[in-house]
Amino acid sequence: MSRELSLAEIFQLGYYWETKILLTAVKLDIFSALDGKPKTAKEAADRIAAHEPTLCLLLNALVAMRLLMKEGNVYGNSSTAEKHLVRQSPQYIGHLLQLHHAEWNNWGKLEDTIRTGQRSVDRHVFETNPELGSNVLAVLHRIGQQSGPDFAKRLKLMGPGRMLDLGGGAGTNAIAFCQVYPELTATVFDLPATLSLTEKTVKDAGLESRIALVPGDFNRDTLGGPYDVVLMSDILHYQTFDTNAALVSKVFTHLVPGGRLVIKDRFLDEAGTGPAWTTAFAVHILVNTQQGSCYRTSDAIQWMTKAGFTSVAELEKTAAVQGVKSREA
Repeated sequence: MSRELSLAEIFQLGYYWETKILLTAVKLDIFSALDGKPKTAKEAADRIAAHEPTLCLLLNALVAMRLLMKEGNVYGNSSTAEKHLVRQSPQYIGHLLQLHHAEWNNWGKLEDTIRTGQRSVDRHVFETNPELGSNVLAVLHRIGQQSGPDFAKRLKLMGPGRMLDLGGGAGTNAIAFCQVYPELTATVFDLPATLSLTEKTVKDAGLESRIALVPGDFNRDTLGGPYDVVLMSDILHYQTFDTNAALVSKVFTHLVPGGRLVIKDRFLDEAGTGPAWTTAFAVHILVNTQQGSCYRTSDAIQWMTKAGFTSVAELEKTAAVQGVKSREA
């Protein structure tokens, strides 16, 4: 049995102050302004065109949050901020935080959404701000480079084959799979605006000859193939139940007999109360998409079974589901 929350922990859950302070600091690019040489509040204010007395309050809060350091009246970045929050750093993650900042007003409408069931957005921010979307995908690509190869190895693909990375974004998974399996070729299918980033990441990986890029809308356009394995990673929570069911059926027709569909996503458990991060992510999807939702692995199993897949199973708890197309199909 889990222990009861203390009153202090309840208050801590309710405080969004530090979150907004960090997001604002990233939006103002304060950490980049302090890069290289510590500065006074006035120097920093001049650099970012801000009001010195009010900026000073923000800087002091960032010191208390251990993102900045202060000696006398001079402010400088902590090592963590220098590494992750300075725009020029190769490990900059500020674009992802800027996405959260762009979604701030949507979260402010959560109460109305819960009361009425009516969502406040008609398009995801990736559609309204493609440049931000591309920058976020670049950050996620860098993060995914660490986990992608291990996931590819766990699938244990055999021999030469063709892979489709559906809605593959920056091509992170296609690159990882091709690096793990030297005989594999892959296709990344995504929107034209996204593939401009994918082209760069694939070229940087030296895999232009093995990874093809196909622009299109996967709900409307033909997917090519046939493929030996199709990966659908983190795309289904942006769509409705019925749209996902139709897409899974469509993928079935683009697989060779014996081919595999792997769905990797943020699934809820059957009770809907875990994993904890995913329950919060489900609310995030509610307020930031027009029709998305977090699903259960049983939903994915249902889509696959209805489409005609056999040997349907949960590969990784609340994370990955696989279906195999019969060799007689």
